[in-house]
Amino acid sequence: MDNVTNDSFVIVGPEISEAERIARPKVSYLQDVWRRFKENKMALVALIILMLLGFMVIFGPSISGYAFEEVDRTARNQFPSLKHWFGTDKLGRDMFARVCQGGRVSLIIGLAGAFISSVVGCLYGGISAYLGGKIDDIMMRIVEIIISVPYLIVVILLSVVLQSQGIFTLILAMTLTGWCSTARLVRGQVLQIKGQDYVLAAQALGVSPWRIITRHLIPNVLSVVLVSITFDIPGYIFSEAFLSYVGLGIQPPNTSWGALAAMAQTSFTFYPYQMFFPALMIALTMLSFTLLGDGLRDALDPRLRK
Repeated sequence: MDNVTNDSFVIVGPEISEAERIARPKVSYLQDVWRRFKENKMALVALIILMLLGFMVIFGPSISGYAFEEVDRTARNQFPSLKHWFGTDKLGRDMFARVCQGGRVSLIIGLAGAFISSVVGCLYGGISAYLGGKIDDIMMRIVEIIISVPYLIVVILLSVVLQSQGIFTLILAMTLTGWCSTARLVRGQVLQIKGQDYVLAAQALGVSPWRIITRHLIPNVLSVVLVSITFDIPGYIFSEAFLSYVGLGIQPPNTSWGALAAMAQTSFTFYPYQMFFPALMIALTMLSFTLLGDGLRDALDPRLRK
């Protein structure tokens, strides 16, 4: 035993320094979401298209050099050219400037409507699910009654009562019933997580129900709400386009993509470009937001995190 020294032993396994070495850099949840989102090429292309559309509707009229309401009777119904990129309408107004202006109105209605519906739906659904019992039953029955009312009837009634068909009237009319689907979605998510340990701990510490709902429950369903918003925006844009197309939406001198398509229907046979460009903008926007929402749904799902 006197001949046994430290050199007689060989360390088997990794060195301590190697064991403590981090194999891969630490990645936060948001960084991992962006990494997975970039892997979805269709969603990335949709995001780029939306950015280009946003740039066009913001800076388009100043780039074209024409005001959207400017009338030039010597240039009526001209086809697309270097002077008028999207052509002109029957009054000689530049179609590119009008499409850009119409995009502002359509996107404002889509974004504002989706945001208002999400906020109201989150609060209503979160409160209903957290309180539960008879209160939950009553609140959900109210939602079912409201969601059964067609928004077209609401738009007509508000237009008559308020004697207005402007942007704010449309947003109010569509959000009066549009928040119900978000409320039902949030309620289902909150019912799944309100029994978690951190919620029970907050209740044991005496945290108020309102604070638990706004600080613990709703933030944990935001990923689902964000995806819902991306699907709601094209829905509001299409609803506005439909209402403007049937004459219940934006009225002159203001315009929107739906109003432009409605004006072009009478001359579509002879001047199809007047219908083509606003319809193309509606289709691109709705498709891009749908693909973006599909990509966000996969990227925000923590179960797919590697």
